[in-house]
Amino acid sequence: MSLTYVSLFVFLLAAGMPIAFALLIGPGLSLTLDGEQQLTKMLLSRLYNGIDSFPLMALPFFILAGELMNAGGITRMIVQFSQSLIGHVRGGLAQVNIMSSLLFAGLSGSAVADTSALGKMLIPAMEKNGYTRSFAAAVTAASSVIGPIIPPSGIMILYAFVMNVSVASLFAAGVVPGILIGLSLMMLTYFLAKKRNFPVASEKATWSERGSIFFKTLPALLTPVILLGGILSGVFTPTEAAAVAAGYALVIALFITRTLTFSELPKVFVNAAAQSGAILFLVGAAVSFAWIVTVSGLAGDLLEFIVGITDNKYLLLFLLNLFLFFIGMFLDAGPALMILGPILAPVFIGMGVHPIHFAIVMCINLTVGLATPPMGLILFVSSSISGVSTERIALAMLPFLAVEIFVIFLVTYIPVLSLGVPRLLGLM
Repeated sequence: MSLTYVSLFVFLLAAGMPIAFALLIGPGLSLTLDGEQQLTKMLLSRLYNGIDSFPLMALPFFILAGELMNAGGITRMIVQFSQSLIGHVRGGLAQVNIMSSLLFAGLSGSAVADTSALGKMLIPAMEKNGYTRSFAAAVTAASSVIGPIIPPSGIMILYAFVMNVSVASLFAAGVVPGILIGLSLMMLTYFLAKKRNFPVASEKATWSERGSIFFKTLPALLTPVILLGGILSGVFTPTEAAAVAAGYALVIALFITRTLTFSELPKVFVNAAAQSGAILFLVGAAVSFAWIVTVSGLAGDLLEFIVGITDNKYLLLFLLNLFLFFIGMFLDAGPALMILGPILAPVFIGMGVHPIHFAIVMCINLTVGLATPPMGLILFVSSSISGVSTERIALAMLPFLAVEIFVIFLVTYIPVLSLGVPRLLGLM
């Protein structure tokens, strides 16, 4: 079997074809030209088998939960709660943006959802408060990468499905790195606020005011507690937890906060179904492509090439970070995980890197890539909301990206940062 499919895939991707179709058409054309009819049929069967999975049902439920929370005004409550805690410091609204991303990450697990929901509220508010629109868009995009790192996380579910690792362990391993990124961004913002004399967002809230807002926001804040508590205690599986999240969000929005009406539900369900369909089709296509990579022998060739560079694990980890960061500039995190995970993971696991540690390094790298030019999806969303060009946003993001890259290397070379919580909880 020839490797023509790689060239066809790259060509179709460069020509602007959606990645899901390029993943299928590239190998399909190559197999047809090579006369491999049997493999062509198996390629299509892998497409279906890649979607026909109980664990993957978690994705549509988590997407539905995020849609319900956005439509139900829960995002606004989280922003208000964050502002009551930290809005009074210099650069307070930028800090509110980052803290809201930390809290919202425990609800949606999606960087794009974070950028869209918080950006629509906070970018105009920051501009009115005296920030440049490009800086406001940059802070929103930079902090949104926390979404898929702190559990629940859509890309971690995908990785666990493809690589057959524990979702609960991955979720637990993402907690400390996610918080580290959030705190690092807040420290950088504090420094920039002093240097650039950023405005104060609001007067300092009293403890009674904070308490009042906290109790209003508490039902939403309990969502990650219920999910992680249920998963880690064994009450329900991650897939069941996703269904619980969707049901819980529905109850909150309809009956507790009463910010969502029954007449608005059809639109919410349609949006969730459309997003879910696109993602699951992409999953099936990526599984098919990963299978072709294995069958063609490309995975083995790449393994020999990597091992031939050096046998120094730490140098290889450094090169891995550079490679993944580069790939993240062009490929969405989900497809990149599913294509590269089966190829790269065995190499580093064989060199003594723990499977969960490798997974977290890969997930963080590719998630940060969502906020980097030229193909960073978060950049496009932030640009669409703010009306600022992606080039100006990327330029304003450089200090934030530098901080996030620093955290990536910390997590890479200090394994306890990712493995400590799973071990503490007895998951490893």
